[in-house]
Amino acid sequence: MSQPPFDAALLDRLMEEAGLDALLVSSKHNVAYMLGGYRFFFFDYLDAIGTSRYLPFLIYEKGRPERTTYIANTMESYEKELGRFWTPHVKTAAWTTAQAVNLAVEHIAALGAPARRIGVETAFIPAEAMTMLQAALPGVEFKDALYALERLRARKTPEELALLRTASEPVVESMQAVFSSRGAGTTKQELAKALRREEVARDLNFEYCLVTTGRSHNRSPSDARWEQGEILSLDSGGNYQGYIGDLCRMAMLGEPDAELVDLLGHVEEIQQTARRPIRPGAIGQSIYDAVKSLVGGSPHRGYMSFVAHGMGLITHEAPRLTSTGPVPYAGVDAERPLEAGMVLSIETTILHPTRGFIKLEDTIAVKEHGFEAFGDSARGWNRGLSC
Repeated sequence: MSQPPFDAALLDRLMEEAGLDALLVSSKHNVAYMLGGYRFFFFDYLDAIGTSRYLPFLIYEKGRPERTTYIANTMESYEKELGRFWTPHVKTAAWTTAQAVNLAVEHIAALGAPARRIGVETAFIPAEAMTMLQAALPGVEFKDALYALERLRARKTPEELALLRTASEPVVESMQAVFSSRGAGTTKQELAKALRREEVARDLNFEYCLVTTGRSHNRSPSDARWEQGEILSLDSGGNYQGYIGDLCRMAMLGEPDAELVDLLGHVEEIQQTARRPIRPGAIGQSIYDAVKSLVGGSPHRGYMSFVAHGMGLITHEAPRLTSTGPVPYAGVDAERPLEAGMVLSIETTILHPTRGFIKLEDTIAVKEHGFEAFGDSARGWNRGLSC
């Protein structure tokens, strides 16, 4: 048997704490994580097929990695032939949800009495699958496994950190290329398409572009145009082998005046101050405490926001540092120490009533002796292609 590409001892401890005997993992990001980064290319963009959907399952029994099974689509037999899977057992016979569930039930039943408390991802498993599982396994207690799986992913390996760095730096390079090659009259739709091309050319999968121009706070790509003397923000997620680079940078068509220089400088001061406490052992709340006086005492506090959150395979993953951010969840890590390998997104936004949307967003990795910023260039007012 090949060794699991994750910390099996840690997962066993997390499962013990959660009262789980086995895991039935179904989300594409957690399946990919537990398979060492594998994603089936055929369903990379859409899960629907015919009258059903692609539904992979990875079944892991606590303390028994040698019994791990991957339930895959029929066409993943090609991947099996190429040796893509570390799991001792691979079943490639499922086109539909029902077929995948039947194979999972067959395997779980074979585990016997020890597997009576099974963790599932309640936010990601289809209702059809859950109904079938409960009917076929009436003696099993199904519990949510989100927390255990998040803690497993919270500390990134050196290989994962390298992927996040590779995801982040080309995003900023792509933004700089768009800034310098686009001028007055360019629509937000055209800017987003240009950024997509730049990111794809740098071997990223483009995920999204939030874009604002002028005084507007509207971030959707549209026919609105970037004009001379106006500001521009690009906030984009580029994905490299499943890991997300999510950053925001600013540009200007022309020269920024003193007020704009001060506004972005204020955002930059908050961003840099938030980094100072970041190190292993620092309490998560210390990031917010570091900028509390700057944000609370700012003349722009009525229309300013600051947030720090974890990121990696998904945005807003562990560590979860606040219960009051824009994405609702419990800030379970606010009073817990940061650990080497955790990755944070730090963002400060000013929704200025007359000057527009001004923001910086950075990706920060907690390292053994402090932190490292990924894609940390182009932080000032970049210049567009002026007339």
